[in-house]
Amino acid sequence: MRVALFVTCVNDAVYPETGRAVVSLLERLGVEVDFPAAQTCCGQPQFNTGYRRETEPLVRRTATAFADHDYVVTPSGSCAAMIRDNYPRIGAAARAEGRGGGLADAAATLAPKVYELTEFLVDVLRVTDVGAYYPHTVTYHPSCHGLRMLGLGDRPQALLRAVKGLTLVELPGAEECCGFGGTFSVKNPAVSAAMGADKVRNALSTGAEVLCGADNSCLMHLGGTLRRQDAPLRTVHLAEILASTEKETAA
Repeated sequence: MRVALFVTCVNDAVYPETGRAVVSLLERLGVEVDFPAAQTCCGQPQFNTGYRRETEPLVRRTATAFADHDYVVTPSGSCAAMIRDNYPRIGAAARAEGRGGGLADAAATLAPKVYELTEFLVDVLRVTDVGAYYPHTVTYHPSCHGLRMLGLGDRPQALLRAVKGLTLVELPGAEECCGFGGTFSVKNPAVSAAMGADKVRNALSTGAEVLCGADNSCLMHLGGTLRRQDAPLRTVHLAEILASTEKETAA
């Protein structure tokens, strides 16, 4: 099987180790991974700020970049949700305005091919045990996009529970937003910081060593709060845990 990796802006610019982990994980499972170089931002920051028409060129570019692949896998629930939920809306709005019929078709073609990483592993590859080893106590934070828009449900936890050596502990208030919310954190920094502090307080109460998530945007927000508190808890993307093996840990 051959798939395309949509690495996303945050991972490309700040967390490249997450992208490498996805490639390592998928290749270990027998999947051939391509990285279309034409990919850029999916347009979520622009769209969330109200600039729908300014998002349209990014919809076209993204659809073109991944046109040759049947599966597009991304380690980001928010970016997957942007393409699956909002691209068709953008295309439909352009068509209703009497322009952009091609845009609507491109969005409609791309959207069903896009999978968040845990969806792809569980629903397409039909695996939960990916051969990972991670001897740490972990608590999992579900991002809002993954929880509410994609409906990831128990997929991430099922994957974590199958990791050898890993102890998964429940996060109190797991379904509450961490406060990042993309441009929300910029427009409402005080509220965002307070929500992040609540989430961190709950995470620390678990006694876990690692706060895991499937969106590095959330983990960036929470990790900053943890570092400012000099807290004994680190953030790690789910893909990096799943890519870890006993051999790599020992090394």
